[in-house]
Amino acid sequence: MITGLGVISPIGNTKDEFWNNLVSGKSGIDEIKSFDTTGYSTRIGGEIKNFCPEKYLSPKEMRRYSSFIQYALVASYEAIEDSGLEINKEDLKKIGVLIGSGIGGIHVIEREHKILLNNGPSRISPFLIPMMIINMASGIISIHFGFMGPNYAITTACATSTHTIGEGFRMIKEGYAEIMICGGTESAITPLGLAGFCAARALSYRNQEAQKASRPFDKERDGFVMGDGAGILVLEEESRAKKRGANIYCEIVGYGTSCDAYHITAPPEDGEGARLCMENALSSAKIPADKIDCINAHGTSTKLNDKVETLAIKNIFKDYAYKISITANKSMIGHLLGAAGGVEAIASALSIKESIIPPTINYEYPDLECDLDYTPNKAREMKINTVLSNSFGFGGHNASIVFKRYG
Repeated sequence: MITGLGVISPIGNTKDEFWNNLVSGKSGIDEIKSFDTTGYSTRIGGEIKNFCPEKYLSPKEMRRYSSFIQYALVASYEAIEDSGLEINKEDLKKIGVLIGSGIGGIHVIEREHKILLNNGPSRISPFLIPMMIINMASGIISIHFGFMGPNYAITTACATSTHTIGEGFRMIKEGYAEIMICGGTESAITPLGLAGFCAARALSYRNQEAQKASRPFDKERDGFVMGDGAGILVLEEESRAKKRGANIYCEIVGYGTSCDAYHITAPPEDGEGARLCMENALSSAKIPADKIDCINAHGTSTKLNDKVETLAIKNIFKDYAYKISITANKSMIGHLLGAAGGVEAIASALSIKESIIPPTINYEYPDLECDLDYTPNKAREMKINTVLSNSFGFGGHNASIVFKRYG
């Protein structure tokens, strides 16, 4: 069961703000303001705005925790508060944390490397290592709350969060924990992070129309837009959630993974890895393909990914593919890399709870190879019983989760 949600995103730093802006079709993409982007081929991104961690973190902690850790920690506080859990009454040995990141503390590495070059090794921060390593998000959260259950991190590029949620689901199902705090966090819009993706030619060049740059499945798409943030969920075993009268957003009923085994950054053009991943999730859920109401697509706004994901969906769902409402949250928030699946899982859970499918904005020019129903430009009100959420990452890592209405 999903009983708590916490989000830091380019369109809002609370669950309600995020959801209202997502349903309204508001873009969080703008010119990057945190550093000088002169000379970059891409100068836009989904930066976090008005982030105020002071409610949960002391000034000392803010100096010692890098931004990706801060995003995860604040989102975890929000998710736990949203769940209604009374931590002082819980068995902390039965609560685990599984939070990942695609890149981790890259801005700390950049900063401390400059110090090394300019001032020598003696001036490096003693907190460099704990500020940069990806597992520290999970570690710090457990330290703050005292959670002593399973605790580790997963890094599978853009599939990270979906893997953490899926593995958290399995932890509870197999009895290793009763509650899991799961999701992902990312803060990779930095000079080096942006330069790296520019060099890979993966990003949109639509600098003069920032809010129209992320356009999944649209014929004029030209690359993804980087985004920062965190998406954290509280997963809880069914009987204990019911016993305490928890607000249950929905349940996780299936989880599938696969690997393309093909290329470091590109999916195979036949979509075989994505198809296998979705099939595994449906098999795990024991749900027929024609019972899926909505797909929260990976939908990156890159030429190849959107075409291949569409093909994979058609190969599984056949004619029924044209009856499924598909949404691409990245059209509004950009691509949050390791945090993408977590934020999109939150959107999926809220879609079921609120009976609304968020739109895919900037869908203006149909692509003959992307001819499904992508919920273009306007949210759709409808009862949703099941959502399939996809995440595909560099290295060929694929993960899909099936969410289902509870009760």
